[in-house]
Amino acid sequence: MRWFWIDRFIEFVRNTRATTIKNVSFGEEPIDDYLPGHPHYPHSLIIEGMAQTGGLLVSEEGGFRTKTVLAKVSKAVFHELIVPGDQIFLTAVVQDKKPSGAIIEGTVTVNGQVRAELELSFAFLDDRFGEKGLFPPEDLLRTLRILKLFDVAVDQNGNRIHAPEHMLEAERQAARGIIQSRAISQSKPA
Repeated sequence: MRWFWIDRFIEFVRNTRATTIKNVSFGEEPIDDYLPGHPHYPHSLIIEGMAQTGGLLVSEEGGFRTKTVLAKVSKAVFHELIVPGDQIFLTAVVQDKKPSGAIIEGTVTVNGQVRAELELSFAFLDDRFGEKGLFPPEDLLRTLRILKLFDVAVDQNGNRIHAPEHMLEAERQAARGIIQSRAISQSKPA
């Protein structure tokens, strides 16, 4: 099971704001399992969706090389339950960003009505937590494409943001590795 709690980016302005959508379906396991007989989208998954939206927003400027983790939920106010059939809009706005981390303010709406207000803090981990990134760059790139981030991402001047070169190179290397391993397996006698 993949743990993506956003479906698509619809807005992304570097170091400023990002908006994602999440379509809530009764077919998702957590919806009815959380409180059987009263299907709704759990608050913890709303927080996680905002963490994914905000985490990607504050990590993009560094080419997604920064190991960004949710460090603190400073505020989480929920006004009304989100139920199957709802489409959630998660908007993260950067409030502060420093070399050690960032703070975002999040608003969750359905049909233009505010359903939740959040404030999340992120920490940027240094090499004491390992030299490798949290995700292989080629896998993260594939995910960002699925989420349509590069379709809408712009800098503060409105210039389009493209996939970072180091991620594209990792993707090319992974593809070469797959081609080579297929060639080797096809050349072995049966």
